[in-house]
Amino acid sequence: MNNQDPQEQFEKRSEYRQQNGQRPHHHRGWKIFGVIVLIIAIIAGIYAFMAWRNVKVTTNSMYNSSGATRQRDAQKVLDQRRPVSILLLGTDTGALGRSYKGRTDTVMIMTINPQTEKTEIVSIPRDMKVNLPGYPEDSPAKLNAAYTYGGVKETTNVLQKHFNIPIDYYVLVNMGGLKQAINQVGGVTVTSPLTFDYEGSHFEKGETYHLNGANALKFSRMRYDDPQGDYGRQQRQKIVIKALLKKSVSYKTVLNQKFLKSISHNSKTDLTFDDMLQLARHYRKATKNVSQDHAQGKGESKDGQAFEVVPKDEQQRVSNVLRKSLGLTTANLDAEN
Repeated sequence: MNNQDPQEQFEKRSEYRQQNGQRPHHHRGWKIFGVIVLIIAIIAGIYAFMAWRNVKVTTNSMYNSSGATRQRDAQKVLDQRRPVSILLLGTDTGALGRSYKGRTDTVMIMTINPQTEKTEIVSIPRDMKVNLPGYPEDSPAKLNAAYTYGGVKETTNVLQKHFNIPIDYYVLVNMGGLKQAINQVGGVTVTSPLTFDYEGSHFEKGETYHLNGANALKFSRMRYDDPQGDYGRQQRQKIVIKALLKKSVSYKTVLNQKFLKSISHNSKTDLTFDDMLQLARHYRKATKNVSQDHAQGKGESKDGQAFEVVPKDEQQRVSNVLRKSLGLTTANLDAEN
């Protein structure tokens, strides 16, 4: 029988371990823990690289120059971290079986100011009566016809002329692509601002719904039964787009090849991958404080066409809002617009 004091036994075992290169078990536990942390870090690094690679491949396939007349050097704006403007366009191509070029159902001008940490989104009526710089013989026309005649280039030039603002970049998404993207992220959750029925679906004011791509399009497309008409539709479109953006920023989504393909096949932009990195790094805080506005017009019929006429003073107001958010001084609009 060993009558040695327990404390003495412990000290001898410790001394033996030290002499033979052994360490106490709790040190070995920390070592194992450190290895696990390292493995997790490596796995996270692999996922981060995959996400970075997937996004880069996607954005490269989305890139397409607008060809519009530049009012300033957009690259220098980003490099100097000054307020930037982005034209957001949604076309009706791909929705309801449409395969032709289509028109722009959604027209929004977004400004992001990293200095004031504010973002401004102004919706422009798609039926706004405008003059087309590149097609004077077809003027006046509806704003959404600018895309039919001359694509993003003509749409950009029209808006720069009518509101006297520089448009630095654009992002275009077709409605068919929006439907696919929503399905790939598992649907979007929205709260209806009004009660209405559209194409067999019912929405109740104040109720929250989780919608697939088809129902999300129904939610965002209705306008004739909306008391605010196209302005109400613009609001619901913003709700859907914001809900999709919220789902799209997760790693799970970024690693979803089907989602990325649906985005790249149905979207175009003149933002490069490096431009997007700049926006993510230096402009992100500004996107947490978003103000929304719209250009208010009034209906007018001419030669069988229904226009939305935005008065000169309203165009001037919108110009002032956008120029201020871009850190520019206000300027009087051309009387010919």
